Amino acid sequence: MKSTRLFAALSFGIFLSAGAMAQTVLKIGYATSPTSHYGVGSTVFCEEVEKGTQGRYKCQHFPNSALGGEREQIEAVQLGTQDLVNTSTGPVGNFVPEVKIVDIPFLFRDYDHARKVMDGPIGQGILAKFPSKGIIALGWTENGFRHMTNSKRDIVKPADAAGLKMRTMENKVHMDGYKTFGILPTPMAFPELFGALQQGTVDGQENPIPVILSSKFSQVQKHLSLTGHVYSPALLLLAPKVWNKLSDADKKVFGEAAKKAGAAQRKKVNEDENNGIAQLEKEGMKVIKVVDGNAFREALKPAYVSYAKEFGADNIKKIQDVR
Repeated sequence: MKSTRLFAALSFGIFLSAGAMAQTVLKIGYATSPTSHYGVGSTVFCEEVEKGTQGRYKCQHFPNSALGGEREQIEAVQLGTQDLVNTSTGPVGNFVPEVKIVDIPFLFRDYDHARKVMDGPIGQGILAKFPSKGIIALGWTENGFRHMTNSKRDIVKPADAAGLKMRTMENKVHMDGYKTFGILPTPMAFPELFGALQQGTVDGQENPIPVILSSKFSQVQKHLSLTGHVYSPALLLLAPKVWNKLSDADKKVFGEAAKKAGAAQRKKVNEDENNGIAQLEKEGMKVIKVVDGNAFREALKPAYVSYAKEFGADNIKKIQDVR
């Protein structure tokens, strides 16, 4: 009787340890707070993965750039030392050059246009370029349309931005465009940005409303201009090391979870766009709601000549023509 009980206890212990061994904890990182659009999208992704794999996979979140800047996190995913990153496209072009085309200023008319491009053949075609670069792109999430803030003056037309030291992402497409406005682009990793604005190392920065809100830039920036100069998509990237171990069924779960994450992140971007401007005004920012978009587009013409050479005028037109 005793030996039967012992065998049962041992079997139960083996069963428990097998269950424990079967659970994989994935490290997911992103630049902003857990309550931001990135936090919302990442949480939905992780909940869906945990549910779809019956708890065999779950996530540990590293918000607020706890694992480094976006570029460092993408490198870590490529190397397999980090499992997942929810990142803006800003530094991604350094790894997968085909992504750079979506970073062209004033390429997208509005959210509807941008989302149709990302979800359609063009966006899906770009995702297919990642595996050959040692990264798995599970799907598009979203950062939002970028707007300019600064500590010096209102920006209504490009001349108003001339001479401002503006923090930009490490992204040549953005920087080439901003130079045509007379801006002095200053590339800098996102975790350094708040301190640089506080100390006056840079005069301003440009980011979507959800980022301006969640990063509390209203504490260090007086002027916000709704320039909407660049649509900033984002991506959920996975280490091939993890992907290659997944069964076909689990790969499907991860893919579906990424779609739901993208939808949730876009919804949060919409909410922040709708409510955030009033919030930032309440926090003391002066908001210029109407800028001279035509003047900005006119100023960009020299940059568009070089974009056409780099990406192909036809490829740019294909994106512009999506309805």
